[in-house]
Formats: sequence, structure tokens, C-alpha cells
Amino acid sequence: MKIFLTLFVLITFYVNTQAQNQMENLNTIIQNVKDKFAPDKRTALFNVEAVEDENVVIIKGETNLPEAKVELDKGLKQTKINFTDKIELLPSEKLNGKIYGVINLSVANCRSKPDHPAELVTQSIMGTPVKVLKKGQDGYYLVQTPDGYISWLDDDGVQFMDKDEFNSWISSDKVIFTANYGLCYSNPDDKSQTVSDLVAGNILKYLGDEQNYFKVEYPDKRIGYIKKDDAKLFNDWYKSLNPKANDILSTAYRFMGTPYLWGGTSTKGMDCSGFTKTVFFLNGIVLNRDASQQVNFGELVNTDNGWENLQPGDLLFFGFKGTPEKKERITHVAIYIGDGDFIHDAGRVRINSFNPSKPYYSDYRKSGFIRAKRYLGSIGNSGIEKIMDNGFYKIQ
Repeated sequence: MKIFLTLFVLITFYVNTQAQNQMENLNTIIQNVKDKFAPDKRTALFNVEAVEDENVVIIKGETNLPEAKVELDKGLKQTKINFTDKIELLPSEKLNGKIYGVINLSVANCRSKPDHPAELVTQSIMGTPVKVLKKGQDGYYLVQTPDGYISWLDDDGVQFMDKDEFNSWISSDKVIFTANYGLCYSNPDDKSQTVSDLVAGNILKYLGDEQNYFKVEYPDKRIGYIKKDDAKLFNDWYKSLNPKANDILSTAYRFMGTPYLWGGTSTKGMDCSGFTKTVFFLNGIVLNRDASQQVNFGELVNTDNGWENLQPGDLLFFGFKGTPEKKERITHVAIYIGDGDFIHDAGRVRINSFNPSKPYYSDYRKSGFIRAKRYLGSIGNSGIEKIMDNGFYKIQ
């Protein structure tokens, strides 16, 4: 009897060990695919895992990366392990083709979770095209913005569209709002009813001219009038752009004193990378969202011997240098002005300096400086795209 009992225990142990090794092998394959295709969860969605349910192996989760799913399927099949595929490829079929959207508020708040109290991770402004990935709870939708950022946006902030509706919007003539702040009116008269507020960079459909106003249409078909002094025809504005250092800095100076807002990317309030992102967008350039992403693009500037190689318009990155125990961490970004000075959003948009002789010198920023990147020589390259080269702004 003891022999049979011992044999049973050994067989059970062997089977359980084999099953455990099998699951570990599958999850290793999944992790390798995730590391390759979705190293930054802010811009790529790959939430997949292998689980066992009543001796049936199930691969479940979701991703917005078709190429990652293809590679995962290939890797899993090579194991010769039978499994059930329950991975949902986004955009969700439950959206019934309404997988495109255009921001419908002057500034829409994008959050880390589908919940009003959740962290504000970014913002998106009127007229920005987005990809709609799936519907969540409480009227929230998971969306991706032109900088690749994935976040939750409530349905009041976006006009959902199918492919034909979206392409009609994209191909239409437009107006871009160029003043820092302003209003759209119900009639060509600034004493008429307000339709909405507007901020710099808002884009609306152009319907015509009436007196000193542009007649415009919102993504949700509302009609309004914008003062011509506050806006330009988008195509005229875009063709006039050839951003140089003076253009970047003059745009940056417009926001002096603007309050810091964690997650902010508009003239109402911005964080450090939201500031650089807004400044460049108003010069026709789409940047990545966060400082820790922006640092990965542009030409590295040699600052080993000081600041003499820096040029106006360069981006300066700050944070914590890497050690054998900890990875480097980029937490802040600024725009270089010249003569050791830089402009950034820290509490408010302000100017500080690396030069100890200046009254606005910042020892804290000097000690936290990590590196500088030159963006102006790399416009059109990855991470520093012209607006109309970005795929979100193209006909789908």
C-alpha cells in the first residue's frame, strides 16, 4: 500500500510541476512579446496573461497591437501546448465602428482610470483626432491621442465618429485658434451668446467669413463665430511655419506666469512637459507627452564641460542620475534661452538660470540637470513630427 501511495504522490508532484513549468513557459513568451512591442505602457496596450481553468489553458487579455498578437500566436503555437485564445484586439467590436473621435471641448481631461477622481495624466484640446479603443465604466472611453498616449476620457469630451464621418472632418477646411484664450460666439457679435471658450491650438471646421469673424463648426455640429484677430485659417497658418529658436521662445514667453497643473497640456494650465508640448504644437510640431519620453528624441548636446554648446530652443532634462542600484529617472524639462537661462513650468511658467550670478539662479535645477537635446535640427524625425505628418491627422 505504501508503494502505491508513494507512487501516487510522485506522479501528482510530477504532473503539477509539469503544469507549473508549462504556465511559466507561456507567461515568459507573453512577457518577451510585451517587452518587444509594448515597453512603454503609456503608449502601447498589451495586457495578456496565461491562466489555467479546469485543466484548460486560456490566453486572455487585450491589446491594440495586431503585430504583437501575431508574434505571440506564433510563439505560443511553437510550444505545442493546446490553449484557448481569448485575447481581444482593440479597438473593440462593441464600438460598432465608432472607433474614431475628435475632441469637442476647449480642453478635455484624460485620466489614468475611468473615474472622475482618478489622476489627470494628460489633456487633449478641441479638434484633436483620437483613436477610440474601448468603452469603460461611467461614460468613460479608452482613447489614444496623436502623441501615442493612452488614457481614459469621458464621453462629454469627444465626438465619436465612424470612418466616413472622421474622414469628412479630416478633409475639411479648418480654423486654428491662435490667441491664448478666447470665446466662440453664437453670432458674429461679441455681445451675442457664448458657444464655448477656446484656447490656443483649438481647431474647428471652417464654414466661411462673416464681417470680422470666421464662421466655424464644432465636431458635434454646433455652429459659432470666432474673431479673425484670434484665429487663422489652418492651411495658411501651417504653411507659414518654419520654426526657429526665436519662434519657439516667443511662443514660450506668451505663457509666462501660467500656473502649473499636473497633467495639464493647455494654456489654462500645464505641467513641465505639457508646456514644451504646447509650445511646439503652436509651431506645428507634435511631441511626446512626458519629459521621460521627450528625452529619447532629438540630437544629444555635449554638456560635459558646461553650457557653451547649448543653443536657444534646446530642451533641457532634469531628474536623478542612474546608479548601480537605481535607473536614471527624468522628471522635468525646460527650454534653453541662452546665457545659462531657461524657461520652464515649475509652479508657474518662469525663467531660471544655471548662472549663480543671476538673481533667478536655481541651484536645485543645476544640480538636477541630466542632459540636453536639440529638437530644432530634427523636426520631421521620430518623436518630433510635423502635425500633418502624424498619422492621426490623415485620412484613414
